Amino acid sequence: MLLFISRKQFIPRLESRRIRMMLAMRSLDLRALEETLDNARRALLDARVAAGQWEGELSSSALSTATAVFALSLYGRARLPPSRTSPPKNAPGSGGASPSREDHANSLVARGRDWLAANQNPDGGWGDTVKSLSNISTTALCWAAFATGVQSETHHAGVSRAADWLTTHAGGIDPDHLIPAIIKRYGKDHTFSVPILTMCALAGRLGEGREAWRRIPQLPFELAAFPQRWFKWFRLPVVSYALPALIAIGLVHHHRPTRNLFASVARRLARSRALRLLRRIQPTTGGYLEATPLTSFVVMSLVGAGLAEHPVVSRGIEFLVRSARADGSWPIDTNLATWVTTLSVNALAIDPAFEGNFPAEERRHLHNWLMNQQIRAEHPYTLADPGCWAWTDLNGGVPDADDTPGALLALHHLSPDEEPTIKAAAQGIIWLLNLQNRDGGIPTFCRGWGKLPFDRSSADLTAHTLRAWAAWAPRVSAELRARITIASRQAIKYLVRTQRADGAWLPLWFGNQHAPDDENPTYGTARVLLAGPVDEVMNPDWGDALRRGIRWLLAAQNPDGGWGGGAGTPSTIEETGVAVEALARHSTDPDVGAAVDRGVQWLILRTDRARQFEPSPIGFYFAKLWYFEKLYPVIFTLAALNAVKRKTCLPRI
Repeated sequence: MLLFISRKQFIPRLESRRIRMMLAMRSLDLRALEETLDNARRALLDARVAAGQWEGELSSSALSTATAVFALSLYGRARLPPSRTSPPKNAPGSGGASPSREDHANSLVARGRDWLAANQNPDGGWGDTVKSLSNISTTALCWAAFATGVQSETHHAGVSRAADWLTTHAGGIDPDHLIPAIIKRYGKDHTFSVPILTMCALAGRLGEGREAWRRIPQLPFELAAFPQRWFKWFRLPVVSYALPALIAIGLVHHHRPTRNLFASVARRLARSRALRLLRRIQPTTGGYLEATPLTSFVVMSLVGAGLAEHPVVSRGIEFLVRSARADGSWPIDTNLATWVTTLSVNALAIDPAFEGNFPAEERRHLHNWLMNQQIRAEHPYTLADPGCWAWTDLNGGVPDADDTPGALLALHHLSPDEEPTIKAAAQGIIWLLNLQNRDGGIPTFCRGWGKLPFDRSSADLTAHTLRAWAAWAPRVSAELRARITIASRQAIKYLVRTQRADGAWLPLWFGNQHAPDDENPTYGTARVLLAGPVDEVMNPDWGDALRRGIRWLLAAQNPDGGWGGGAGTPSTIEETGVAVEALARHSTDPDVGAAVDRGVQWLILRTDRARQFEPSPIGFYFAKLWYFEKLYPVIFTLAALNAVKRKTCLPRI
């Protein structure tokens, strides 16, 4: 790539004034690149918490705020006497004693509604984040969140605009239109459609009495009476992590009895066991998955089932109160501390000068911190074996097949030769080997839960796992290395088989709101390319698949030099960063080099030489739930520029 080659190499070839001018411009680009690299590295290192690792900052979420507001409101109404209509004497600003937990919860409800009203989109709907396009799920939840309590004129106006938006996009706000529209968004997967409809029913938005529940699919909570290890054989209508919602929402339907006598008897018998399981798998923080929506759905469902005094509700309320932000909003999750820490380490470590730029004591802290995050016992929630990592350092996290490879790669960069690290890595490798599905791909949480998209094998997780296996294979035992070889062949077969005809791969975890069907083939393709290099021994078709993926990425580059979720979508820092990193690592072809040059220039300009970073909404839950993370654009920019530096031996200016 001409941009990053020393000027002296080209002096003999300077034959015209035009070439000299081009070279002078590229020399300025070299300085800009070096400055951007230094600024990005400094910005990322400065983003660490006081202890030395990264915690990040997730976006505020209208979806989370709506569910938390409604759960707290429903809980407050269930615990207050019917005659109490005026503010309590202990309420903030009343001059009374310190407010009770219930009074504090009431103030959070008011602030949350104000935040929702202030962040409604101009079209009358809501997206999951303040940068998201309006969608039917979040708009319906926000509309329901305003169904109870005293509201201002601003609130009433917002509710009216939301009803108009829903009428336009669902055909009406009556159950006959709203219920099918929400179910259609998620298809056979009831993980979110049923909780959304449950909240609407509890809010009175679907009518009164039994009729409000008549068309909401009932979740088979009575299956919780069986051993947890049996669940994957039941073909459940929710994903593996949604067990708390399945139980709690099923209990709401039990509270509003089914007409089926057999089902009614079975549910009465299973109720106590299901509640015991719900309490046993609740983290000490009170938040299921450390996530506001899931915890809120559990709380509102149990309150709706007449269980407002249950310990699960009490701990869930404490989590919601503690998770509220000063501006009145809630994030989608508490934090992604383990995930952003491993991403940060792996981005920094691409730099050949990683150890020189990163003091040994700081690397030691990160090594020890990551070692401490490894799950050492069977996980009570998913029954996952030891040896894996979750996305957060809080105990509500669930181990998965994106954070485990990320942690393995980070440990490999930090201390690959120490015996305890090798032992921990071997446990993580074995965990991933045992997770691999029969199709050769890697699922998110549990092997065998293959009915729904979230639990199927996915290209991005499979590619990430391949990278982790390849990194550690030389340092583990010969027996484990043989298992890695066999599993890698199966994983590559899966990736070759699931490549689209146009050369792209689709990810599970990153969606793009501007791409068709909210998909993000840019991210998926780049992640698979990072699983290279070509190894024809593994699969003779693997090299051709990677070359087709490269061609797809080249064709998807926007005229401005950046990448979005696919061809023709707005360029973002995150997608451009991952595309540049993948291409810079993969090929020295002139066309690839030119594309990388243009991508680097776009990053330099878009970030003002890494002095400002604007995150973009990211879709997860197969692109039907959205968030953004403050650190992502910093991390992806640094990873891309370090990959370019490493590939081209960029000299210091």
